[in-house]
Order: sequence, then structure tokens, then C-alpha cells
Amino acid sequence: MELLASLAAEERWLYPAFLVMYAAIYCVGQLFVFRRWAPRQRLDGSSCLISLFHGTPAALAAAGAILALPAGFRSFAAPNARLQDYVLDYSIAYFTMDLLHYLAFLPGDVLFIAHHLATLFVFLTCRYMVRHGAYALLVLLVLAEVTSLLQNVWTLAGIWRDQSPAAARVYGALSPPFYVLYTLVRGVAGPLFLLKMTVFYLSGQAVDVIPWWVRISWIVVVGTAIAVSNLWIWNLWKELFRERNQATAKSMKDT
Repeated sequence: MELLASLAAEERWLYPAFLVMYAAIYCVGQLFVFRRWAPRQRLDGSSCLISLFHGTPAALAAAGAILALPAGFRSFAAPNARLQDYVLDYSIAYFTMDLLHYLAFLPGDVLFIAHHLATLFVFLTCRYMVRHGAYALLVLLVLAEVTSLLQNVWTLAGIWRDQSPAAARVYGALSPPFYVLYTLVRGVAGPLFLLKMTVFYLSGQAVDVIPWWVRISWIVVVGTAIAVSNLWIWNLWKELFRERNQATAKSMKDT
């Protein structure tokens, strides 16, 4: 709490420092942590590494920035608090670094590039243009990143599972709990909060502080992201059940 109070007491522009931090972490991943991996695996591993340094810290910081405010200021139209702006800068720096990664090395991965551009648009308009509505975006950030640690470990194990039986076991063990948690967050909590956010913004209660096109664009971007996330996890569930059914059929055949 003393750290939060110290940060809130002075206005600072932390985005450049955060961007340099992510760039350094990315270089460490490329040059040292994953240097023995194949080129494509090294790229994916380095992206996961900066995601590890973003996801859980961002979720905790967002929750702290929300809880640090009086309940009356937790509104979809409330002005951004200083701590909220710092959390937005932290995430903006991450998405900038990861976007540069995709543009430089994986320009064909259009879905991730589009996702990062859309996310940056939402965060940047909230942070630097309208300067209101951070509460809504930070709640969504908590929901988006609460699965980040599990997802990144699962992803790294998946990258390495063909070369390592231990990684394959970790991937298999983490898949069901990760899928369940992700489904609950993205399939239940996320849509419910988006519905509440949509009703508020379409009611016109934020008309004096957030332009209509910004409100609509936020709703469209968040809604699209949730829909794509649910499609992704649905396909993973189908693949998991197909693999389990194939394994069961093989074991019955062998016996």
C-alpha cells in the first residue's frame, strides 16, 4: 500500500521505462533463455516470456488500482486515476513490444497483429484521449490476465512437448484445469461484464466524457475479442476430447 501511495502522489510518464523493460526481457529470452531452441520456437518462447512478466503483474496491479479508489469512483464514466493510468501504460508497453515482435518476425500472423492493434486502440484512447473509463478496462484486464500464468506455462510446455516427455506430461496435466478456468473467465464472467458495460455506455450516461464512437468501438473490440477467445477455447475442448477418445479406443483395442 505504501508503494501505491507513493506512485499516486506524483504524476509520471512510465510508458518509456516499461517499454525498455519489455525490450530487455525479450532480448534475454532470444539471446539466453531460449537460445538452444529452434528459430520458430525461440520466437514463441520469447513472446511468452514477456507475457509472463505482463499478465499476472498487470492483473494484480489493475485490481490494486481499482480497490485503491473509493467505491463511488468505480464507475464506467469516472475519470482515470493516476494509478489506473500507470497500469494502462504498463499494458500499452507490453502490447507495443509484442506487436513489434509479430511485425518483425511473424507478419503473417494476422489474427494476433489485429488483436494487438485493437487492444492498443482501446487502451490508448482511454489513457491519452478521453481520460475516462479506465475502471471498465482494468476490470476487463483482470479478467483477461487472470489466466495468463497458467496459459503461458501451458503454451511453453506445448512448444516443447514433442522434444520432451516431461513437457508433454506438463502440457497434458495443465490442459483440463486451464481450459476450465479460461472457459469460466472468458465464457461467463467476461460476457456478463461486457453486457453491464454495454448497457451503461449505450444508455448515454457517459455522453459528456466519452464520445459515442469511442464507446461503440470499445464495445465492438471487447465483444469481438471475447467471441474469438471462446471460439479458440471451444476448438481446444474439441481437440482434447478427440485425443481422449482416440486414446481410449486404442487402449481398448490393445486389450
